[in-house]
Amino acid sequence: MGQTMHDWWKNSVVYQIYPKSFYDSDGDGIGDIRGIIAKLDYLAYLGIDVIWLSPIYDSPQADNGYDIRDYQAINSQYGTMADFDELVKEAHNRKIKILMDLVVNHTSDEHKWFVESRSSKENHYRDYYIWRDGKKIMQHDRDLAESLSSDLLPNNWGSFFGGSAWQYDEQTKQYYLHLFLDKQPDLNWENAQLRQEVYQMMRIWLDKGIDGFRMDVINCISKDHAFPDGQKNSELQFGDGSPFYMNGPYIHNYLQEMHQEVLGKYDVLTVGEMPGVSVAEAIQYTNPENHELNMVFTFEHMDLDSKGDKWNLKPLNLVELKENLEKWQHGLHKVGWNSLYWNNHDQPRIVSRFGNDNIYRVKSAKMLATCLHLLQGTPYIYQGEELGMTNVRFTELADYRDVEMFNMVRDKREAGWTDDRIWEAIYAKARDNARTPFQWDATANAGFTSGTPWIQVNPRYIDINVESAVADSNSVFHYYRQLIVLRKQLPIITVGAFELLLREDPNVFAYKRISEQETLIILCNFSDQIIPITDRQLQTQIDSAEIILANEVIERRHVLSPYQAIVYRKRSSSDGRITTREHL
Repeated sequence: MGQTMHDWWKNSVVYQIYPKSFYDSDGDGIGDIRGIIAKLDYLAYLGIDVIWLSPIYDSPQADNGYDIRDYQAINSQYGTMADFDELVKEAHNRKIKILMDLVVNHTSDEHKWFVESRSSKENHYRDYYIWRDGKKIMQHDRDLAESLSSDLLPNNWGSFFGGSAWQYDEQTKQYYLHLFLDKQPDLNWENAQLRQEVYQMMRIWLDKGIDGFRMDVINCISKDHAFPDGQKNSELQFGDGSPFYMNGPYIHNYLQEMHQEVLGKYDVLTVGEMPGVSVAEAIQYTNPENHELNMVFTFEHMDLDSKGDKWNLKPLNLVELKENLEKWQHGLHKVGWNSLYWNNHDQPRIVSRFGNDNIYRVKSAKMLATCLHLLQGTPYIYQGEELGMTNVRFTELADYRDVEMFNMVRDKREAGWTDDRIWEAIYAKARDNARTPFQWDATANAGFTSGTPWIQVNPRYIDINVESAVADSNSVFHYYRQLIVLRKQLPIITVGAFELLLREDPNVFAYKRISEQETLIILCNFSDQIIPITDRQLQTQIDSAEIILANEVIERRHVLSPYQAIVYRKRSSSDGRITTREHL
């Protein structure tokens, strides 16, 4: 898996590409593989080490590619297998590795396995999916099929995307489980033959030369097959089944088997997307001795500005964010490994979320990058984050594309939410905030396509785009380049211990990274206020340290201006000064 090799992924920076929105090479309004190839030099200039591709497999696109019809074919709207092979070759020529999305909790309902599975109860593929009778069998199948009453369903679990997690199928008079869309039936990992088919598919991609997998909701593949009801509150129609399908009874068996059968035979990066994972569980998943995964994506820090569900907004409490990241920094130190992210295809733009996307857009984007990239772990940059791209505020529902959001609008209207509250939630949290086309220049459609884009571009592309960012030495883009260089220059960023400072400060995220040779002190102001540093011990420490990075010229060391970020370096021995610009 790389654990016995040199753990190259610990010192890497990963860049996530959402292919549909990155760059369209043929004018059909949809990004494609040849578009990615055309922009590899841009990514090499940024300095990243790994590209993570969101799914490019054959798919009906009910959930933008996370509903896979054929694991071993490229979606025609993205190109051909020859295009993909060229992408791997050209990326490797630039010393950039390729990470594929592995989506094996579910398939599309158009996958050949499911087409066979639903054809009859006796079919060979029936057990590749999870089929159950309803709790009550009524006289008329029509009544059963049309009913959504939870006492008729196999259990009361709700789907991530709203509604029941069970879909009735008229052909065989049973329900199948779908934790996501009804067009995304869940695979039955208790079927050993199914697991072997997955492993064989993984080998095919690895033998093509890819360098690892990001594993979609991988901790959901093991379910409690007793399928007990989940806890339900009075406001919700369906129960919370997550205790019975997250981190389930055989999850470690499956991942260890996957490692033995596949991953242990290649030098790869593996990161598991794991909603609901605790630090203790993440240690099990990422401890090299367990032979499972290199790192996991957690969601706890992404849930701090909501309550109950992600659409129910509340302001971020910085003290809570600091405590959460501290918990993960300490918990996995010298045992497992952290992934570091603010953004991805499922999250809104961080500068609009935890920063200020108006007058302090550039400065707060740099501050947020500083805070994240100086932590221990592997940083993930989502396309456009390095430009300070912002959330979008379309005024018509028809301008949006994401099925999760449309289901939310339906459910919240039924729950009595006002349109104003729904729009506020959309502007804050809709996944389409991250999915608008990448902003290459100030020409029509942000230079993304010569045709009509599949989703509108963010109107702010006129000011926020690659062309202007590359030309401006003080841009967010060049600041990200400095952060990436700094990570390569200073081993302390990879191996150093973490110590939280100013724990109760509601505006400043301050921490140390500590090694035997040196200490880094990182100060990040998350507010639009001028904040004095009054801690005498901290004042003394920064007075005797050199500044190696800052998002603006430093005027006073004991005062942080709005959204200011400063990185100090204090060395145990004199080994020459360092500048973050010396290789740029």
